[in-house]
Amino acid sequence: MSLKVYLAGPEVFLANAREQLDRKIALTRAAGLVPLSPGDLAIPPQPTKRQLGHAISDIDERLMNDADAIIANLTPYHGLSADTGTCFELGYMCARGKIAYGYTNVLADLRTRAISYYDGQIHVDAAGRLRGADGLMIEDVDMADNLMMQGGIERRGGQVIVHDAVPEALYTDTTAFEICLRLLSDRAAAKT
Repeated sequence: MSLKVYLAGPEVFLANAREQLDRKIALTRAAGLVPLSPGDLAIPPQPTKRQLGHAISDIDERLMNDADAIIANLTPYHGLSADTGTCFELGYMCARGKIAYGYTNVLADLRTRAISYYDGQIHVDAAGRLRGADGLMIEDVDMADNLMMQGGIERRGGQVIVHDAVPEALYTDTTAFEICLRLLSDRAAAKT
């Protein structure tokens, strides 16, 4: 039986979302895995925007419940960190004991991105913690993104793959995604 893999990430928001999702779906199938992708199922018309949001959330949770694993695109989206919906999905899957892998197409870790956000205006407090000009602590644990996301993946035997994509291909470069597919496929093969 092939592993069913939930494909999480901000690709659903791209102008060419269908094209990018179809590309990742084809790559997943080529790796011998079964893709479960948000955006694949038709959403019945809803009377309000909020009800539409609930319908999408319900469909995505059902897909995750059916999945054996997740590959989460943790490339920063609308800020310093990964897409918040992707963060929820990764946490949901980890909480359900599913296999987790992730990737980012940005080489700079969260600490480096935060320092850049503050234009280098940071300081070390009396306890030795990095803080921004607003006094907020900067996470400094040598991880690509928030420690709960990367820690959740790695503590379950998965990996976070870091790739330095060119800016114009930030959300379309599949190099790191393909590495995750290979790792997950190899892991599945080792269990059979």
